[in-house]
Amino acid sequence: MTNKMALTVFTAGLFIASVLFAACVPSAAQERFAISTEFSAQQQQQDKNKTNQAPRTGPVRVTPRITTQPHVVAPRQTIPRTITQPKVTPRVVGPRVGPKLVAPSGTGPKVVSPAIKPRVITPRGTRTITAARLRGVPARGAGPAVIRGHNYSAWRNGYRVRHGNRWRTFVALSALGAIAIGAIEYYPYAYISAPEPYCEGLTEDGCELMWQEVETLEGDVINQCVAYCPWQ
Repeated sequence: MTNKMALTVFTAGLFIASVLFAACVPSAAQERFAISTEFSAQQQQQDKNKTNQAPRTGPVRVTPRITTQPHVVAPRQTIPRTITQPKVTPRVVGPRVGPKLVAPSGTGPKVVSPAIKPRVITPRGTRTITAARLRGVPARGAGPAVIRGHNYSAWRNGYRVRHGNRWRTFVALSALGAIAIGAIEYYPYAYISAPEPYCEGLTEDGCELMWQEVETLEGDVINQCVAYCPWQ
């Protein structure tokens, strides 16, 4: 009887222990799950806080600024330049040797070279009008000259002709000099390219045509027609 009661009590105790164990196991699992969940939530909160927080940077190293010392320039010492003036020896000018000869004034009459007198010419043939007006020939180049209905050229400067196999240039008209026919003086006015038979008579403006020998710049002497006109 006693053994049966002890067995019953043991069995009941064993059953109660089993029930208590079963009740404790889920509570421990739930506690562990709750702890894990809380830990995960804390971990996520920490990660979120780390994300929101500005990243911490390390200390910035600033290189100290080197202050340049001002460049001190020593004042330049200028040595005064001494210029030695050259010694100039005064120039000694000696007196002129010999007295200065001054011709006295009024010691005699003033000598004037006599003017070249015009050559006295006796024209050949009759003195009739055989040519048109001649005055107005240009000083340079050729101008017209009409004698007995024939056209010729009149030159007052640089007239050239073909003589032999070479060209000859006549001297200036002023070198011929003036001529006198009666009481009237005539001065050389132009060279005319007319031949000898047509080089005589008067022009409509009173010039005299003369056939005469004329020197050239080359040294030859050639017969040429020259017109002499009264001075105006």
